[in-house]
Amino acid sequence: MNVAKFLKSPRLSVVFLLVTVISTSSAIAQQNSRKTVQRVAGPNNQQRQQLRQKGIDFLKNTQDHEKGYWTTPNAPGITALITTAFIRSGVPCDDPAVQKALEFLESNIQKNGGIYFARSNHRNYETCIALTTFSLANKDGKYDKVISGAQKFLRKLQWDEGEGLESNDTNYGGAGYGKHQRPDMSNTQFLIDALRSSGVKSNDPAIRKALIFVSRSQNLESEFNTTKFAAKIGDGGFYYTPSAGGETKAKVTANGGLSSYASMTYAGIKSMIYAGLTKKDKRVRAAFEWIQKNYTLEHNPGVGKQGLFYYYHTFAKALSVMDVNFIEDDKGKRHDWRKELIQKLAQRQRGNGSWVNKTSRWSEGDPHLVTAYALLALSYCEKK
Repeated sequence: MNVAKFLKSPRLSVVFLLVTVISTSSAIAQQNSRKTVQRVAGPNNQQRQQLRQKGIDFLKNTQDHEKGYWTTPNAPGITALITTAFIRSGVPCDDPAVQKALEFLESNIQKNGGIYFARSNHRNYETCIALTTFSLANKDGKYDKVISGAQKFLRKLQWDEGEGLESNDTNYGGAGYGKHQRPDMSNTQFLIDALRSSGVKSNDPAIRKALIFVSRSQNLESEFNTTKFAAKIGDGGFYYTPSAGGETKAKVTANGGLSSYASMTYAGIKSMIYAGLTKKDKRVRAAFEWIQKNYTLEHNPGVGKQGLFYYYHTFAKALSVMDVNFIEDDKGKRHDWRKELIQKLAQRQRGNGSWVNKTSRWSEGDPHLVTAYALLALSYCEKK
């Protein structure tokens, strides 16, 4: 073969072209492969398990081992929240700590079916959290009667026709701290969560009524919300309550609008999904757009560090319920929220395994309550 002639031939150019194309394609494929790995890289489950175990150990070591409660016997909601966190974290129901806690909660069951401290001002909260706990622990129908009684009690607490209300009343469908106490988004989301966790369907009358209240707590004017606050801000987020003149834990705007804040917005979007709405519903879409614009784990947007761990828990549960794996913020940055939340909780965990909020409003100075929130948040950080 004449090598000099071959080197000058068109065939050689074709060979070089093919080699270049193949090499470039291979490089692009490898680069795309790396990008794909980065996009689908989920949370560090080993780290999550380590954080979780340290939190569980802290709580086991600080439980009242004789009576089974945490913090105080006068606030069974804290014990119920911790017990729920244990079960969701894989602690078996026959674990001694869980067994003692369940016995303590049973001692707080009232004749009316509610589960609360007898002189409590938090009857809705306490019953809702305990109902969720007993629903998770209900093996072989052991707590069927407890669950049924708690459901009936909660239905009676809800503001509806039983209170002589018409559906256009801003109280309608909501839940408050107790009988005749003004309803709010926080109590109402716990009501919806508890009923749904105990087997109540999304089309149940209590859930449908609650959706009416939830829709009116959103900064979004629509056929579902014609309150005086609906159009004052219009950003799709949620605030505390439209009832009794309205209230937000964030700021009131110059025109009388009730500013949205994150913990209530995640509560609102989760409640709407539990009530049967889809991601296509304009209320859900507007709330998710607010979430994208205000995405952060540094604080509870709208109220700073107040209620930070309540926010973490609600944030994680809402996104899990929505089956959202990534959030793209308003700057176009893509967030693996599970991974970022685990990292943030790792930064905030104390040496003894607990978490606590230095901004102690809403009882977040109590490491038992806050550690329960953190464990629950971690429980939603495992991809389905």
